[in-house]
Amino acid sequence: MDLSEIAKKLGLSESKLVIRKAAELRRLCDVQFDSSIMGVGEVCKAVICLEIAATKLGVLFDRSNAIRLSGMSEKAYIRSYNSLHNGLGVKMKLDVRELAIQFGCVRIISMVRNSLNLYKDRFLSSLPASRRASTDFTRPVFTAVAFYLCAKKHKLRVDKVKLIELCGTSESEFSSVSTSMKDLCHDILGIAKEKKDPREVKGNRDLLDVLPEKRKPEDGGYLSDDGPELSSYKKRKLSEKHDYEKWKSSVLSSNKENQAEVPCKRTKQTRLNFLKEVPETHKLEAM
Repeated sequence: MDLSEIAKKLGLSESKLVIRKAAELRRLCDVQFDSSIMGVGEVCKAVICLEIAATKLGVLFDRSNAIRLSGMSEKAYIRSYNSLHNGLGVKMKLDVRELAIQFGCVRIISMVRNSLNLYKDRFLSSLPASRRASTDFTRPVFTAVAFYLCAKKHKLRVDKVKLIELCGTSESEFSSVSTSMKDLCHDILGIAKEKKDPREVKGNRDLLDVLPEKRKPEDGGYLSDDGPELSSYKKRKLSEKHDYEKWKSSVLSSNKENQAEVPCKRTKQTRLNFLKEVPETHKLEAM
């Protein structure tokens, strides 16, 4: 299907600049890598290129209509969008003020910026010096998460799905960044009850790492890098088992001590004779 026809179905036929930009992105995609390996067909690739171009140029884009046109599920489309977006190396930028105006939350602009700066400082402090220079906070997901959490703190309603669409990320990545930011900026966002060490935050390891599994403990310095992460249920079961074994050991040792202190007395069992004496039988004499 021609790119102009797809743009017409998406309501972008009047945006010639968007169509030209999308065509440029599609040619770049064909040159740099094979999108079919990622599971992205030609129609879906054209739709995604139109969305990237529209988002970059600030043109309103209907993602729900795009998903129907691509013939994919929402999760599959978002996954393909992120793969293609990262493969092209297109960088998007979200402006806090524009987000605040769009969602009607102008009063939290300064709080969002302060929270984002504080998160960057605390996140970098958990990394070794060799890795701080390679960190990248320019991805729009960080700005979107800071905006969402600040709006939630002030009890302002923000469409999370629309915010995820604007920053071009997946729901899992958005949740991962959100968890990390809530843990590290608890004093400003006021969500976490206890302060956590940045090194203990599981989400910190994967946010900026391309291959986190190849990082050595001495390079990362995280407390949770010694082994695979266990779920809270498994941790609770292991803790209960450990407590039971400790209690069992103490009971057995106590019993052994008591047995050693009190000498055992041999008891004699009386023998009971239940045999009854048989009365002598009288012989009957013949008369």
